[in-house]
Amino acid sequence: MTKPPFAHPENGSHAVKPWAVRKGYADEHFLSDYRFQFPREDPDLAEVFVCTDRMSFDPGETVQFYGSTTAETWSIQIYRDGFSPEMVHEAFELPGTFTTTSETAYRDGCDWPVVHAWRIPDAARSGLYRVVSTCRRRDGERFVQHHFVVVRPTEATRSGRILLMLATGTWTAYNDWGGANHYFGTWGPNRNEGSPILSLKRPWTRGMLWLPKGAARITVSPLPDMNDVTRYPSKEWGYSGGWGQYYAAAGWAQFDRHFAVWAESVGYAFDVVTQTDLHYRPEILDDYACLVTCGHDEYWSWEMRKTVEDFVERGGGFARFGGNFLWQIRLEDEGGRQVCWKFKAPTQDPVRDDPARRHLLTASWESGGVAWPGASTVGVNGCHGMYGSWGGFAPRGSRGFTVYRPEHWAFAGTDLRYADVFGAEAGIFGYEVDGLDYTFRQGLPYPVPAPGVPEGIEILAMSPAVLFEYEHEGEGTRYYVRDGDLNGLAELAAEEYPVARRQFQYGSGMLVGMPRGKGEVLTAGSCEWVMGLTRHDPFTQRVTRNALDRFSGGAGGRRR
Repeated sequence: MTKPPFAHPENGSHAVKPWAVRKGYADEHFLSDYRFQFPREDPDLAEVFVCTDRMSFDPGETVQFYGSTTAETWSIQIYRDGFSPEMVHEAFELPGTFTTTSETAYRDGCDWPVVHAWRIPDAARSGLYRVVSTCRRRDGERFVQHHFVVVRPTEATRSGRILLMLATGTWTAYNDWGGANHYFGTWGPNRNEGSPILSLKRPWTRGMLWLPKGAARITVSPLPDMNDVTRYPSKEWGYSGGWGQYYAAAGWAQFDRHFAVWAESVGYAFDVVTQTDLHYRPEILDDYACLVTCGHDEYWSWEMRKTVEDFVERGGGFARFGGNFLWQIRLEDEGGRQVCWKFKAPTQDPVRDDPARRHLLTASWESGGVAWPGASTVGVNGCHGMYGSWGGFAPRGSRGFTVYRPEHWAFAGTDLRYADVFGAEAGIFGYEVDGLDYTFRQGLPYPVPAPGVPEGIEILAMSPAVLFEYEHEGEGTRYYVRDGDLNGLAELAAEEYPVARRQFQYGSGMLVGMPRGKGEVLTAGSCEWVMGLTRHDPFTQRVTRNALDRFSGGAGGRRR
């Protein structure tokens, strides 16, 4: 029987709040109007939300969906997302069940009943499966909500030698659904702070899992003219369209999906897991030769890093096409809760005074309290990289990488030469990047020796970045981050504050190669690297292919 052509459940209009008139004020701005996502709980404006109590499952398991809706009926559709999406489950006109959502759902999870269940087929391919829940409002408008589940590989379903790890620690950190994320929200004595504790049993903020084509990215495009007002495209676009405050900072839609779609389109076979799987199931890497992550992978646990380093030591290849390796997290309740105290860690993290657990302090990896720089795992550090190509952070800087070691295997077949710049047209450099303290000798960059920076790292290409916004006076300028992150990270550092501030204020984003034990790491330390794949930059695609082929043994990463 021939399957009908795939039709995206997202096609068509999505509900908007009925037209209304209100007062507007001249000082309104996305910076003064922080908003988290929460259900209306109004039958006249029907909505539906579902979630799961974990992110990943094995074939043959039954996924229980917890949910609440103010509609009389609702529908659910599940499809494996990728270059060729495949619908795997549909259920329509399900009876609606409403349950009040707690004001602390961001921390405690949603206490909703099970409203639907799906048994994953035994032969289901590994991948990310989008869960699309919809309902109709009384005026006929359709409300659409997205969730996801990852189907892990098994021996029977494993497709090849490449494993894609989704950066779900960072997705969780930016997910504000229910009242807070790690950055802002309703936690704290004045109910205006980000929460150090986040539940996984809640929906995902709008835009993290699905976006329409053309959604704004964080980087500025085109480059601003002289004296143009400072711009934050994703904040402006999100504010005007009801998307999550941080929809563009993390998630499947904005980052990881770009790699997955490209890799499938050019014939690579790969399986998919979450970071939580690396934390609790380190053996999942045993059957793979190449581990890949991409986009924005800012948050890692100690256990995740240990799993990756052990894998590379044994001979594995780690291809990291992402940026901002910065914060340690802890997972609790079998992965159902994520903890990160960030700048408050030295004074409020419960492990700070526990000698046996103090190494798990949820501060920056380069802080004095943790002292395990990211370079040990990925060859670059977050605090020596940071921002580029948006806001007041080098908005006219290079959008690509300048090549310094074209003879390296990563550049094989690219025709790139010393001092060439690649990827600029596709905008592969930004919005957050990773680098090292470096020096030049005879025209070539070298890492400055430092604790936690392994010997043997080669800087293959790089571009400058900055950790504070240059606040030029201009007509109507409003700045966003300013120097807040620079100050906070300098205060966490082992060095005295003035010293650390000088060390961190100017950074870089780097493409580096690093041997480790019997294995090897290649890091392209930029969140926007994936846009070189989507926008068909031949140099970015060739470097990516070179890494995947070298680490997986060729043959498109397929099993042999």
